Amino acid sequence: MNNPLFSILVAQYNNGHFFKDCFQSILEQTYTNWEVIIVDDFSTDDSIEVIRELIQNDTRFKLFLNDKNYGCGYTKRKCAALATGEICGFLDPDDTLEPIALEKMVAIHLKHLEVSVATSKYMMIDIDLNIILKPNHIKKIPSGCSFLTYGKGAMTHFATFKSSYYAKTFGIDAKFKRAVDQDLYYKLEEVGEHYFLDEFLYNYRINENSISANRNLYKAQYWHHVAMQDAYIRRKKNNDNTIVNFTDFEFKKIEYNYFKSRLQFATSRKRYCSKYYFLLKICCIIPFFQLKYKIRCILFYNFS
Repeated sequence: MNNPLFSILVAQYNNGHFFKDCFQSILEQTYTNWEVIIVDDFSTDDSIEVIRELIQNDTRFKLFLNDKNYGCGYTKRKCAALATGEICGFLDPDDTLEPIALEKMVAIHLKHLEVSVATSKYMMIDIDLNIILKPNHIKKIPSGCSFLTYGKGAMTHFATFKSSYYAKTFGIDAKFKRAVDQDLYYKLEEVGEHYFLDEFLYNYRINENSISANRNLYKAQYWHHVAMQDAYIRRKKNNDNTIVNFTDFEFKKIEYNYFKSRLQFATSRKRYCSKYYFLLKICCIIPFFQLKYKIRCILFYNFS
């Protein structure tokens, strides 16, 4: 595996108008042994025509079309299934890679055979590719911790993985609508080691249609919660020591805090039916936790 094929995986839906920048960043890669697997999730705009016009007869780009809209999990799972490279990495169609990204990641995977997933840092950019922010929260996971128990966004773009290790997992969950990458990272760290490269290799475009932005934020939080629960259950079943410092109560608190945030949002918008629905949810999850807070919620429409 001295010059392994790298599969760039692009799950695309209605983002063809951004793909030109993504496409150009792939062509500018210093590492040249790659293929691009593009799966379109039944776009309703002109994305397919735009993408076809860009890739034309370049056989390194392979475009596949879903026969209906299945969602992010299904489409990314299909991307991974269609890949033929020894190393894979997802690239959103509205984002771009730094020219050295593939070369850096291939070097890591060649040097560290025990590594299942390697990640780096990303820059947040605007519509015109101008840098908005270089997040500083992305750091190496401390020794003795895992992504599940440490979190804090430690594993993120640019994430790459060996296909041999991916084959040892259950694969991407087709039912997931959001938090697909997070679910994948949990699975990959259960079968191999994680390597963090302290360099900015990925450019994440702030786009109002992002599945984890703006009005989709709470939906994204819900699926993050589901991914954590699934990983926790999986690791308990396998007696995985990466959850040694976590208890069932700790994970109930994750669910509790998610529904508490929904309750507070509903209250601020004076959506009282929703407020009492989410109040009921947090009461059922941990009945006697923050009891005074729950009583105030029952007695008053507005509370601090």
